[in-house]
Amino acid sequence: MGQTSSGDPDDLAARRRLVRRTFDAFSRRDLAALSGLVCEDVEFWGPTAREVGRAEPYRGLDGLAVYLRDVATVWEELRLSPGTFQSRGDEIAVVGRTYAWGGGRVVDAPASWAFRLRGGRIASLRAFDTRDGGPLAVGVQCAEEDSNLHGP
Repeated sequence: MGQTSSGDPDDLAARRRLVRRTFDAFSRRDLAALSGLVCEDVEFWGPTAREVGRAEPYRGLDGLAVYLRDVATVWEELRLSPGTFQSRGDEIAVVGRTYAWGGGRVVDAPASWAFRLRGGRIASLRAFDTRDGGPLAVGVQCAEEDSNLHGP
């Protein structure tokens, strides 16, 4: 199973649902939905920042609004496909794929994400353009399959 620390399985399921809702909101570029899922001081690091020459994380809801504008500038479509979930305390690593196209390029590649939760919300999120970046950031091994992947 993906859980590496002791904890209530119901709590783990709730945290996974939160992360899935966050992926969904990012995919729809829905800032209003994201505002109900993240902490006010959320920090987000992502590969799209490199595409626009950004060296700092996106911070807070204003930062997420800038990120969503940056995504619209770089990508006609950006689809995040979460796969396996592993948790360690209040952190969750997700391994999956990113599909994007725009500016004459198509990306269909492995990806991973590291989420840190606080108070039932996303406190920070780091996106990686490798499948092992998220698990390494959380301190778990990169799993091939998670039996709870398709659970609640």
